[in-house]
Amino acid sequence: MIVRPLFLAATLVLTSLGAGVVYVTTLWHQTLNLGEASRLLTIESGESLHQILRRAEAQGWLSGAGWIGRLAQWQGLDSKIQAGEFRIRDDMSVENFIRHLATGQVVQYQITIPEGITLGAAIALLQQHPKLIPTPADELSAVLSSLLSPSASPEGWFLPETWSFSAGDTDADILRRAHAAMDQLLSDLWGSRASTLPLASPYEALILASIVERETAAPSERSQIAGVFLRRLKQGMRLQTDPTVIYGLGERYDGNLRRTHLRDSGNSYNTYVIKGLPPTPIALPGEAALRAVFNPDDSNALYFVAKGDGTHAFSESLEEHEENVRRYQLARRADYRSTPERSTQER
Repeated sequence: MIVRPLFLAATLVLTSLGAGVVYVTTLWHQTLNLGEASRLLTIESGESLHQILRRAEAQGWLSGAGWIGRLAQWQGLDSKIQAGEFRIRDDMSVENFIRHLATGQVVQYQITIPEGITLGAAIALLQQHPKLIPTPADELSAVLSSLLSPSASPEGWFLPETWSFSAGDTDADILRRAHAAMDQLLSDLWGSRASTLPLASPYEALILASIVERETAAPSERSQIAGVFLRRLKQGMRLQTDPTVIYGLGERYDGNLRRTHLRDSGNSYNTYVIKGLPPTPIALPGEAALRAVFNPDDSNALYFVAKGDGTHAFSESLEEHEENVRRYQLARRADYRSTPERSTQER
């Protein structure tokens, strides 16, 4: 009879299929063999899951790359793989490894743009990070122009903050986000400003905040510094602030601010000579400095002078100010400094 041979053949087929399923399942659930607790895996743009698995097999992390790839493709996981940098662990199963790649949870890095530095310094900082791709100067200039009016200075328009990013992002990506954040913050603050604020535009607020940022790193003094400058603007007094003069000097500043610098009418940032605000911001102001401009203290102080310990003495009259100058400036202590030490994050 032919029934028995057919039965045997069917049994063999089913047995083979069963053995195949067991084999593929074993491959699917095998544990990665990384040789250490964890590794970084970089997936290039356009790289397929099959290519990734073959690479992993060549490095000895897994076996059966071909069968694993077919099973992942059958489950639709291959189309979800994204480029980027992934941290994988030695205790992961192959299934968890592939599903982890499919989530797109790439490794995140952070970089801090400190408050009070210039845009040029911020760009240099971004371009030094090994995981950020630097943008060529002409392309970066075009990016900045696209964010602002071509004739506008980009100084000040980027919020100093700690930014997260993934490998392969560019400095321009961070700058776009920092600009959007600054634009939104400034818009929100301007929309809820007091009617008595002696500023004609959000840009003027940005300029003043940059001066406040450069004048002090002491959080408790920001609203006091802002109050002094706002009252001076209301009364038509010159701001007379050193950081603006220094910014205008640029590379000519050697660390020593001289009387000739304070009398220089050719420096458009010399607030000892010009009336009102300088033409542009002088640094990247942080959120606290911006909020101080919109929420200044309510004292009557019109003057301040560095005490030498990083803080300032405030006064309402010129006579009191001159006394503070004699007290703190004419007999400087050995460890004198005009601003407090910034934290590591702020540097």
